[in-house]
Order: sequence, then C-alpha cells, then structure tokens
Amino acid sequence: MSENTLTAGELAHKAALDTTTYKAMEVAHAWVEDLFDQLMESAHLYKDKIDQDEFCIVYVIATDPLLPTLKRRKFYCWPYLPAPRPNQGVYLYRKSSDRIVCRLWTLPVAETMAELATPGFVVDKPYELMQLWSREFYKGNFWKFIRKQHGINMLSQEEWDELNKADLIKAGLESGNPRLSDSFDFSKISAGQMEYSSDPLTLQDS
Repeated sequence: MSENTLTAGELAHKAALDTTTYKAMEVAHAWVEDLFDQLMESAHLYKDKIDQDEFCIVYVIATDPLLPTLKRRKFYCWPYLPAPRPNQGVYLYRKSSDRIVCRLWTLPVAETMAELATPGFVVDKPYELMQLWSREFYKGNFWKFIRKQHGINMLSQEEWDELNKADLIKAGLESGNPRLSDSFDFSKISAGQMEYSSDPLTLQDS
C-alpha cells in the first residue's frame, strides 16, 4: 500500500512506531518545502469565486485529539482578514498580477504564542515578527497593527460580515460562521424510573 492510500489512522500508527530522532529545523523545512505551490493552487481554485482583486490565502496546521502524531495542512481563501488563531499563516494574493504580495502574519502553537507575548521575553531576530504578532493578538489590537504594518485597508471577518449583512440575510445566512449547537436543556428531561449502577442487573431486568 502506498503512502497516498494509507488512512489517517494508519499514518498516525506508522508515525508512533517511528523511533527516529528528527531535528526541528529538518521538520520545519519538510513542512514548507512545497508551501508556495500549495498556496498558489489554493488561490487559483478561489480566484474566480471571490469578486475582488486582493484576498487572503489561509494556511492552517490542523491536529486531531484522537491521533496526536498526525498533523494536516489545510488551505482556503477568504475575501477578508480571517480571525487570527494558533498554527495559522495568512498571505495576501493579488489576482491581477497572479502573485502572492506578502505574508500578512504567521502564528505558532498556542503555548508558544503565550510565551512570546510574555513581557520581557527575548527572542532571536528570526522570531521577532512572530513575537510582535503574538503580542498584538493578546492586546486585542491585531487588525490595526496588521493594516499599518502592511499598508492595507482590508476588512476583518467581523467587519465584512457587518458590511454585507443585508446580502447575507437575503442569501439565508446571518453570518459566515457556522451556527453553534444549542446547549442541552436539562429542564426538558424526565425519568420514570431510576436504575442504580451499583445494583446488579438480572436477566429479568434486562
């Protein structure tokens, strides 16, 4: 069976059995080896669907709580600045020139973000930008900082939703975000008879 036909569980099991010690830099290089091609492929998939010259390509490293050794790369595009989150990279694409204009931001895992944002925490020069982005994230000043840093005026996801609310409602959508499930209403639950787990079940009971 080839690598391309293995299931997620099989890949996770294979990774768990691997006792090789890998250098962090080697792993990082492997992750981004074909990143540019993947970003451009995503942009080309979305460019006819997004009716504006510039839009964001979002790159997220996704994990699965049931498969801790497995990580997946997800790519998608939005006509606005997406909500910042850990393990995320965002790039600005220009349709008219068919090129990636710049990297807007890159955020690491949540624990590293919190550490980078700690006052007085000193990092090496390659990590200074990531530290700035992490600090602005916790300050709640993220959009203003990103726009000033890159000289852009693109709307955030919340601002875009508000501006296009009428069209979204007309299309049957109150928001671009998926609706959260309702909380469980315990007031609507009733029980006719309680069975206690400490009592053994007999054949008649079952």
